[in-house]
Amino acid sequence: MSTPLGELLRHWRRVRRMSQLALAHHAQVSPRHLSFVESGRSTPSREWIMTLAGALQVPLRERNDLLLAAGYAPTYRESAMSEPAMATVRAALERVLSHHEPYPAVVMDRHWDIVQVNRSAEMMFAWLRGIPPATASTNVIRLMFDPRELRPHVANWDEVAPALIQRVHREAVGGIPDATTRALLEEILPAVPRGPDRTAPLLPVVPVTFARDGLTVSYFSMITTVGTPQDITAQELRIESFYPADQGTERHRWA
Repeated sequence: MSTPLGELLRHWRRVRRMSQLALAHHAQVSPRHLSFVESGRSTPSREWIMTLAGALQVPLRERNDLLLAAGYAPTYRESAMSEPAMATVRAALERVLSHHEPYPAVVMDRHWDIVQVNRSAEMMFAWLRGIPPATASTNVIRLMFDPRELRPHVANWDEVAPALIQRVHREAVGGIPDATTRALLEEILPAVPRGPDRTAPLLPVVPVTFARDGLTVSYFSMITTVGTPQDITAQELRIESFYPADQGTERHRWA
């Protein structure tokens, strides 16, 4: 009879496309013991679970789920950004955002909610949305796909929308969207066009081109994550730094 832990292990093996034998070899554990754990015939130690979680590259949040399923207390904390434990991460984020001026940069969480922005990003979003600058939490995906928000101002929408959907899948923590991200995708998928002409030469990147009130700017972006995180919040943060895709954007200053 299977157990919650066995079901979770099988789930992550399917995600990573690993057989029991391949996982046992990679984690250097007994294939027989792994089979017994998945079938519910054996109870593993906390250390054994953490070894398998590492071999399967399970995100920290989901590693806690594995431990709970086996009856153990969670190992990893999920700290609020305001907590003293996150002071080093906050300082690093502020430094990255500040040093990226005069170009926009945004910090997002696992579900694409904005956590922090630099001044240039604040001004760019205010220009696109037609409202005074504000740093209230906003979901980037909803902003981009909402016809009342940024979507009308994305000049190359047919290229950007499919590429953004691919990004959501590719950048999901652990390589697989969780339930909240899947719900977000289902919400916006009806607005996704068929995509660009696949017979045309592919560019190295798909920049996003914004146009409003006679001004046009074009950016491509790069993503930065926290190295060797030991906190769930830290692991799930992503910094998106925007870089000019043409000379006109290079010359533009938001503040």
